[in-house]
Amino acid sequence: MSITEKRRIGDIGEGLASMFLVKHGFEVIEKNYQKKWGELDIIATKGNTLHFIEVKTMSNVSRETFDERVTRETPQHLKNWQIIDVSRVTRETSDDSDEYEAEENVHYWKQKRLSRAIQTYLMERRIREDQEWQIDIITVKLDFLSKKAIIHYIEDVVF
Repeated sequence: MSITEKRRIGDIGEGLASMFLVKHGFEVIEKNYQKKWGELDIIATKGNTLHFIEVKTMSNVSRETFDERVTRETPQHLKNWQIIDVSRVTRETSDDSDEYEAEENVHYWKQKRLSRAIQTYLMERRIREDQEWQIDIITVKLDFLSKKAIIHYIEDVVF
């Protein structure tokens, strides 16, 4: 898959993740905060806590069908997707070791980049030192044939 295809699928996943968060009482304050040393997909608040949310998206799209399935997926079109909410997933691993989980892509180097981007964000935005914050992961599994997205929300990840 080319970077363009990955980016387009990632954008759809981030859009659905944002809709999911708003539906669950979060206020999305920023998306795609980028620095040379890292990116923060979604920054949101809920209550008194600042959430740095890493979004990982997987799809059932093959290279041959990508363009016909993923053209012009704008936020308005995302409203046609059915979001299947399986949030608040525990950190336990599944017994099915053959199945790949999207959160497995948050590997050591990604964690370091996230940490550096978070520290930069906190300094740039002059966030109080006593501000509560946490890192969350949202995985989005897209089924383009049925227009369904399964969303897992993994809260307060500790690396």
